Amino acid sequence: MNGQLINITGVWTIYRSEIARMKRTVWQSVATPVITTMLYFVVFGGAIGSRIQNVGGVGYGAFIVPGLVMLSLLTQSVSNASIGIYFPKFTKTISEILSAPLSFGEVTFAYVSAAATKSLFLASIIMGTAAIFIPVHILHPGWMIAFMLLTSIAFSLFGFILGIWAENFEQLAIVPTLVVTPLTFLGGAFYAVDMLPQPWRTINMVNPVVYLVSGFRWSFYGTGDVGVGASLAFTALFMALCLGVLWWMFRTGYRLKP
Repeated sequence: MNGQLINITGVWTIYRSEIARMKRTVWQSVATPVITTMLYFVVFGGAIGSRIQNVGGVGYGAFIVPGLVMLSLLTQSVSNASIGIYFPKFTKTISEILSAPLSFGEVTFAYVSAAATKSLFLASIIMGTAAIFIPVHILHPGWMIAFMLLTSIAFSLFGFILGIWAENFEQLAIVPTLVVTPLTFLGGAFYAVDMLPQPWRTINMVNPVVYLVSGFRWSFYGTGDVGVGASLAFTALFMALCLGVLWWMFRTGYRLKP
């Protein structure tokens, strides 16, 4: 490592390899989620939004923009990170990564950074696409960028855990299908959480997506389902929990070593 505090060459090699994989699958990685989100704008923002006056003082079409961007950002972060670490397990090349002069933190940083980069790139395209359909007003652009970074990193860490845990493609798909997608749809992407009936409103307050969507929407319009301080605190707690689980996985070799 030539006395370096971080193995820059090793981290950059993994990062560049993961970014190159997105270029090879551009239709699946970029075109498909962008087209899907455009359809959400047409159906919810156009067809349904024309029948709803406003939500929380914001026109419905504009109200769902932060939710749809966040929906794409977190699902893509989970998908990119989980596939990134699962693929070397599937091809039996994970031992080469584990035996390389890279620490647990460097391996995690490389994969999570690549997954976050890809999801942020995609979210930027979707936000630009939204501006074509609906005038987008951003009250706090600095906080908007901060919440995008926090979300991409937090859910890339979660996806990285999922990729290590999964032993086959079915397990790799079952958590996003049965956990991430329901949490996303209950997290206020398409409505304000206080519109939910009890007890779902109370139960939903342990859903981390609520805090991410609320904080992100606050950066656009200055209003959200919970306070921005609570959004930041809950997001930091979620990230700390993911880092703790990853540290334990690498320390014990859980589903990494035979």
